[in-house]
Amino acid sequence: MKKITFFTLAFSTLLIWPAMAQLGRVWSDFQYYSVDFQNYLRNNLSDTLQPLEATTQNALNSSSGDLNIPNPVAAGQQARQSLLFFSSIPDKFDNNQAVHSNLVSNEMNRVITRSAVVGVLGREAQNRTKNKLENTERTITNIERYVQEADQAQNLISNLVNAAANVANNPLLDANKNQANLQLQSIKIQSEQAKLVSETLAQSLQTNQFLQYSNLNLANISQQMEEANRARRVDTSTEAARLLRTTSQIDLFGRDINN
Repeated sequence: MKKITFFTLAFSTLLIWPAMAQLGRVWSDFQYYSVDFQNYLRNNLSDTLQPLEATTQNALNSSSGDLNIPNPVAAGQQARQSLLFFSSIPDKFDNNQAVHSNLVSNEMNRVITRSAVVGVLGREAQNRTKNKLENTERTITNIERYVQEADQAQNLISNLVNAAANVANNPLLDANKNQANLQLQSIKIQSEQAKLVSETLAQSLQTNQFLQYSNLNLANISQQMEEANRARRVDTSTEAARLLRTTSQIDLFGRDINN
């Protein structure tokens, strides 16, 4: 009986071990994500935030925590304060420093959002996701093989127990056989549960990708709205300057010098 129990428990352990050996490296996965995140952030700040790259980079670095991910709220707040109180770099469209600082903060948030998208959907991230899914499927295949081996071993043990019971006419042998059958059924149940967990993992990865697409679309919509607002401000300023110039010319040439 002890041998039968040990045998079935050993297969129960094998159900868990492959998943621990191949999947489960959550901290390493997040570090890879963080590297992709930071690489995109560092390489794209200069494209959208020149000549304020140094200011925004300092804000992002100082707001990063133990996970090496910037806090967008703290980064935006620090960037706005730096632009309001310490920066004299004018923007060619917005002379109002408060408006300009908010625009820079919003653009930082969009770059952060796109960095997160790259960390999930970029080339390296897709390679990691592929490996994770392949390892999950490989683990399930191994579990199915272990269950088949346990089933075959259980059949062999049952035959031996039946033969011994016929010779010894010992009811304890039948009880041991029934207990071994229950343990084998438990292994099969664990196998099906492992399949359900793997399906949940796959669905979670897909859901995360859909969320990143949504975040990217929102970032693009936000950028389009700000560009439209900026275009309106430029048109308004241009029209005001034109009216002022026209009024000045009328005042200059239309005034009666005798009055």
